[in-house]
Amino acid sequence: MLVLTTGILVVDIIAAELPHIAEEGELLYVPSGIAVTLGGHAGNVSIDLVQLGLKVGDVHLASVVGRDVFGDFVERFLTERGVKVRLKRVDAHTSKNLILVVKREDRRFHVDAGSNLFLDREFVEKTVEELKPRVFYIGGAGMLGEFDYCLPEVLEEARRIGALTFLDIVAPYDKDWGFFREAIAHCDIFHCNLLEASKITSEENAFNALKSLKKLGCKFPIITMGDRGLMAVFKNTFIEMPAFKVNVVDPTGAGDAFCAGLIFKLVEEPDYVENYTVEEIVDGLIFGSASGAVCCTAKGTTTSVKREGVEALLRVQLDGLRGKIKLKEV
Repeated sequence: MLVLTTGILVVDIIAAELPHIAEEGELLYVPSGIAVTLGGHAGNVSIDLVQLGLKVGDVHLASVVGRDVFGDFVERFLTERGVKVRLKRVDAHTSKNLILVVKREDRRFHVDAGSNLFLDREFVEKTVEELKPRVFYIGGAGMLGEFDYCLPEVLEEARRIGALTFLDIVAPYDKDWGFFREAIAHCDIFHCNLLEASKITSEENAFNALKSLKKLGCKFPIITMGDRGLMAVFKNTFIEMPAFKVNVVDPTGAGDAFCAGLIFKLVEEPDYVENYTVEEIVDGLIFGSASGAVCCTAKGTTTSVKREGVEALLRVQLDGLRGKIKLKEV
């Protein structure tokens, strides 16, 4: 089995194109309706992988939801999109994110961590042992309750059975940033943004932050920076890559799409991360970056992340982008 994902699952409840935020006691009608869809790193990456071209059965997700109608919604949403799911039901509300979008203003997020805080280590490790995935992705670490403190052991166990381990994070819920440091030492690929990298390493400069992440033991740390592109270190090579140029409609989910695109490219020839060449890693970063860019061109976290859209963008912009990629020995 190629890819197993775990981590946060969130039901997004979105009210967009609002004229303003309702005043106290005001009834405000939502002109474009209220949408309900799936969000959260684990769900987004799993759906993106199938939409990019992995076969049904190649992508499994093991996570946690509540014993409620939203838990039913999550299971149905994933299954209908070709993801094989193993969901543990717990006595907590399924996580939700109330998203309010006022015209010409940035989005406002209101997150209930809910069931994500009850992800079970034994359940996840048992699934890893049974499925023996080539890639094991944990998304949304930081909002996984006590499971967060088990990350080193869970990642090491996945490595033991031969999986390439991939850790992706969010701002920690009710814990200090420092706990990530030990977990990073046990993952092959680590993805974050510059703010997150700075919080973990106390380095504001991306290059210095990457060097610190490498020293912590990660084989392939990556920092994505939106329209400023990305930076990464692989083996002894520093990689700097600009972003693809697209008309940004909604950047939500772009980081997850990047991770899915990178994983998709790597599992074409699945291997231990240290066995890839720099050229293969650069190709993976390019495909991931294109996937993240395409994600931004429509509303929703997974709406536009499709193989044909990524390939269309690559046909137009790849040659120009390759000429701007910088590689430097460190």
